[in-house]
Amino acid sequence: MRGKHVLIGVTGGIAAYKAGYLIRDLVKSGAEVKVMMTEAGTRFVTPLTFSVLSKNPVYTDLWTNNQTSNPDISTQHIDLANWADVLVIAPASANTIAKLAYGISDNLLAVVALATTRPIVLAPTMDAEMYLNPVTQSNLLSLKERGYIVIDPVKGELASGLTGPGRLPEIKIIIDTIEKILDQSLQDLKTKRILVTAGPTYEAIDPVRFVGNRSSGKMGFAIANAAAQRGAVVTLVAGPTHLETPRNVTRIDVESAHEMLNAVIACAKKTDAVIMAAAVADYKPVNTAKHKIKKHSNTKTLELQLETTTDILAALGKKKRSTVLIGFALETKDEIANAKEKLKKKNLDLIVLNSFGKQNRVFGSNLNTVAIIDRNGKIEQLPIMPKFDAANKILNRIKNLI
Repeated sequence: MRGKHVLIGVTGGIAAYKAGYLIRDLVKSGAEVKVMMTEAGTRFVTPLTFSVLSKNPVYTDLWTNNQTSNPDISTQHIDLANWADVLVIAPASANTIAKLAYGISDNLLAVVALATTRPIVLAPTMDAEMYLNPVTQSNLLSLKERGYIVIDPVKGELASGLTGPGRLPEIKIIIDTIEKILDQSLQDLKTKRILVTAGPTYEAIDPVRFVGNRSSGKMGFAIANAAAQRGAVVTLVAGPTHLETPRNVTRIDVESAHEMLNAVIACAKKTDAVIMAAAVADYKPVNTAKHKIKKHSNTKTLELQLETTTDILAALGKKKRSTVLIGFALETKDEIANAKEKLKKKNLDLIVLNSFGKQNRVFGSNLNTVAIIDRNGKIEQLPIMPKFDAANKILNRIKNLI
């Protein structure tokens, strides 16, 4: 933590007083701390308290500039956004969470959150009914998908006298999370250009039906998010998925394998690494009906003739020069042998094997168990972990290859 710049945001809530302990311990650990407060936050704790603890002025007003060296108040939010290595909003109220989810920037904290490219950590605290409200949960899910790190509140007795989730976690848990995020966002991929594919492809049978697969795209999106947090210039080619675009990532939406092929070929020449995490369809209908195929009562079966799609990974492997090429494999038997064969056949630098089974369903899950196999056949087996953490393990290997 020594020398790291931690920007703390304090919003309105009874847990605001606990931010003092967080600030104190961060300063003790060697971090430089600056604090922003919403107007509601100042109703619970005075700015003077946090100024004394952080040894810095406290930022409370979007329109007043007596805290930065730049005399132009119009750039105060940019100064703070660029100064921070990480922004931690603790406590994060339901109101602030909603503003972040919808881009409402009517106070300094919200404006800085929009302006910063650094990781943002949220520690929601509120009454249990507010936290469990579907609106709040939807807002948190949306922010998580965009790359915000959310520390779940703990259960216990709340200020209302009720018991449930809504309490601020122990300060050590918050600091441990900050340290982990800083370790995963060292800007060690800064200026590197990384192309990631994610999600399934849909191959049209008719205007309303398609051949597809169960991929959610979460692994590819996690890789794109992690790479962006580490400073890379990231392009994400995404098949059909409802996931939100991660912060600081350029997204290209496609539907079919052919569309994904065109998008990847167009971008691949300008990249340092291509990570093909998408589950591209192996087959597509030979003929696509122009109109919906009607169901007939006298016909019990429908014959569908399929042909292979272009193998995007193999096409990239044939043209590969200095670009690092990473493939993914999902096997239901002879996993290692099939993955190694795919790596060699398609001229890959690494292949990531998804272990599919009852203990690791892969599709739609936030967790994954993968093995990373290199060109020499060396296998790094990872335990089950969040897909974001697995993404960083993969990027650690890619960093050494670029």
